[in-house]
Amino acid sequence: MDGRVARAERTRRAVVEAHISLISAGELTPTGAQIADRAGVSLRSLWGNFNDLETLFAATGAEVMRRQDTMIASIDADLPLDERLEEYCRQRARILEFIAPFARSSEIRAPFSRELQRNRVRYLHGVRSEIEALFAGELTGLDVADRREVLQALGITVTWPTWVSLRDVMRLSIPEATAVMTRMVAALLTTD
Repeated sequence: MDGRVARAERTRRAVVEAHISLISAGELTPTGAQIADRAGVSLRSLWGNFNDLETLFAATGAEVMRRQDTMIASIDADLPLDERLEEYCRQRARILEFIAPFARSSEIRAPFSRELQRNRVRYLHGVRSEIEALFAGELTGLDVADRREVLQALGITVTWPTWVSLRDVMRLSIPEATAVMTRMVAALLTTD
């Protein structure tokens, strides 16, 4: 890799890290100047490496999702349902707490950003895949329409819209919110 390419890659990483750091610290709509300052690069260098906010959102979103993916531990699908529920919902709570600042930031900008909208769809597809794999036994007996409805309900139950309601609106602690989420998931999976 020649020097210019390596320098550009370092700058890109520094900018993405600065963007993540600012959002994590509560600056939900950081400006280019704030990001450049935190990254230790010029504003010109920032925009020379990222053509616009959309390309920055894409790079930041990919890094946040990569970090989130490292938090996902494999849960044995052969465990009894109550154990799978407990492990899965505890893991979801940790992930939701991690993504909280990014989800809040995204809520502000997503109506105007195709990239942030795409990130949400990718995220939801990933959650749905997790649910389908971990709870395949419980979903197998459902007809196509019921399965689709249950998967949609589960997807909402274990993602940001519900979590923000539990944590910020109802002001539940993490253990309390996790217990409520676990109860909702259990109710959706055990409709006998």
